Amino acid sequence: MSTTIQAIREEFATRRAARRDRLHLERQLAAYDTPAARLEIETIVARHDAEESREVRDILNRQAA
Repeated sequence: MSTTIQAIREEFATRRAARRDRLHLERQLAAYDTPAARLEIETIVARHDAEESREVRDILNRQAA
């Protein structure tokens, strides 16, 4: 039973860390708020394959909407 509880705690900790990291990335990307800055970040992201940059592209698309 204690192993199960520990596994659940670790899963929650992992999720919290992932959420914290995602929010930090969203704040960083929000700084690209002018058309020139937006073009710059989109150009940088375009250099990477779709799988690598999916999360960044999704955030940028949400912020543009």
